[in-house]
Amino acid sequence: MAYLAYYRMFRPATFDEVVRQEHIVRILKNQIAGDKVGHAYLFCGPRGTGKTTLAKIFARAINCEHPVNASPCGKCAACRALQEGANLDIYEIDAASNNGVDEMRDLREKVQYPPVAGKYKVYIIDEVHMLTQSAFNAVLKTLEEPPRHAVFILATTEPQKIPATILSRCMRFDFKLIPQSDLESLIKSVFEKTGKEYEDAAVSAIARAGAGSARDSLSIADMCASYSRGKLTYDDVNAVLGSAEWAKVAELCGKILEEDASGALALTEEILGTGKGVGVLVKDMLSFLNDCTVVKVCKKAREIINLPDETYKKIEEIASVADGHKLLRVTEILSKAETDMRYSTSGRITLETAVFKASTPQSDYNIDALIGKINALEKKLAEGIKVVPAPVNVSAPAPVKEVKKPAVVLQEEEVSPFEEKPRQAVQPEIFESVVKPASVSSIAEKDKVFAKFIRSLRTTHKNAVLFTLCMDLAHEFEGDKLILLTDSEAVNKSLCRADNAKYVADVLAELGVTEYEVRFRPKGESNYEKALRELKENFKGTDIEIK
Repeated sequence: MAYLAYYRMFRPATFDEVVRQEHIVRILKNQIAGDKVGHAYLFCGPRGTGKTTLAKIFARAINCEHPVNASPCGKCAACRALQEGANLDIYEIDAASNNGVDEMRDLREKVQYPPVAGKYKVYIIDEVHMLTQSAFNAVLKTLEEPPRHAVFILATTEPQKIPATILSRCMRFDFKLIPQSDLESLIKSVFEKTGKEYEDAAVSAIARAGAGSARDSLSIADMCASYSRGKLTYDDVNAVLGSAEWAKVAELCGKILEEDASGALALTEEILGTGKGVGVLVKDMLSFLNDCTVVKVCKKAREIINLPDETYKKIEEIASVADGHKLLRVTEILSKAETDMRYSTSGRITLETAVFKASTPQSDYNIDALIGKINALEKKLAEGIKVVPAPVNVSAPAPVKEVKKPAVVLQEEEVSPFEEKPRQAVQPEIFESVVKPASVSSIAEKDKVFAKFIRSLRTTHKNAVLFTLCMDLAHEFEGDKLILLTDSEAVNKSLCRADNAKYVADVLAELGVTEYEVRFRPKGESNYEKALRELKENFKGTDIEIK
């Protein structure tokens, strides 16, 4: 007998052998047990998730004389007859090649004949979305009211292309992608049945490449088993999948995250020079960055990605040099490059441009790049750089009109490598040295004080509520008094609350503003109405006559 591929050799024969899809299996088993078989079913979902397999099991089960747990027994006369390829009770139709109206008219005529071996005649129409509009119209009435012995099972990966008139006549079952853990269990069971030795990391790599499809996973496992004569290793799987060498990809992503543009471009040229495709390299880089993100964010990262210890330590080492914003930015740049390559005549240039952009955040005005720069500076400060005001020469009198702020210099403070300096201990010093002015006297300082006030709420005090309340405030000065204006009564009441008012006063005092006031100014208020309202506020208790 000719060799059978894994996905054909180990195709489930009963409901209990089906991988996942429990919600569908349960409904079908209950219908068989209760003798409530419908006349039309629609199986839709991603490829390789068991649509055709379940259709065949269901077709045999409803014709079985003695079903076992609602599954076909495989021993009765009906089961043996239906197992033969030439049986006349189960028709499998490929709608991709039989999509015309003539084929559907022929089906409509043959459906009237009773079954030969079993109780039902089952029509499995695969890729049903490929039928033409005329073919759908030809089968429409038969699908709604078929003979009692006829059952239709339509399978498709694109249910959105099926007319609503067909959808409304079928019981719809949506198949889901199979989780990686279940795919790993399936691959391991196949390897054990065939006597193939394997590494757990190799099985995990195959399952990830399968992307939720049991058929794809078994096809890859079949190739890997043929590639490796001995024990199947992680490197064997990478070689079969045509992936770039993992160590090179890791080194390339590390240089990008370290912002080494020249090294990243040189390594990109080296990898592409070995004959690896541009699309394969981008895919491998995105996969590696995804692993870095999992290691950076997830507590159980070791269990999720399931890689060899040496590989995992390398990912952990590279992920430690970047924060979440940097990983997100680089991933988005490469994802966009992967999309752009579909419409580009030179994918190599597209990739190298993306690598250069990802390696040079200083030239990128993207918000994630700016946040990454701020985080990098804060990390350096937390590691031991202290902000200290430079000594001011007070002996030489300075002109009154040219008051200069004390210069700020950065001096490195010696810190023990075993002592971890908290980040919060550094930020108040920065704020006091850089932001705090001696007084708010000049017009330029008055213009900047509100911006400094908002920034100090966000970066120093980290009061998210107050920051949100104050973002939309307008402001003006009456002499040295800061007036905060709002058109929202809720914001006005919140800012006037005792605890918030004290907090705002403390922040403004640090900025040199000793007096402030929150005023409510409704939207659309004219200058006359504003003046009248202020007059009444200033002379409360006094009768004011308006003429």
